Amino acid sequence: MSHVTPVFLDLVRVETRLYNAVGSRLRTEHGLALGQFEFLQIIDRVDGCRVLDIVSELAITVGAVSKAVDRLVAAGWCVRVAHPQDRRSSVLRLTPEGEKVLAASRPVVESALAALTQTVPAADLKRLAATLAALRASLEADDTGQPG
Repeated sequence: MSHVTPVFLDLVRVETRLYNAVGSRLRTEHGLALGQFEFLQIIDRVDGCRVLDIVSELAITVGAVSKAVDRLVAAGWCVRVAHPQDRRSSVLRLTPEGEKVLAASRPVVESALAALTQTVPAADLKRLAATLAALRASLEADDTGQPG
């Protein structure tokens, strides 16, 4: 086994455990799945956000994103609005209720992650963040790992 394989396996296991723990707390406190939180954050952050923007950022299929957005719309957290230049496309916008649930959820996610990572020295987290950002940028530059 290469030296990279154990790192990859640790990364996946850490991500899974963090995701599950934060997701559980978020669902308990706000009835919101962590995946929904991610979508709401992207819609809030990306001006003129479309389904393809979420697909690109999360590296999941158009179908999966479209279904997830349909559930956000059904929950009353976002709306699809006709794109001003391309009527075949739509822009996603948070509703006031979506903005409220996102604002209430952000501190929960932050505090859960802070509590779960408190045993790791700040300098180590900073190095890890830089390393992961560099690896992510490299993968995204080549569209590595995009579905299809």
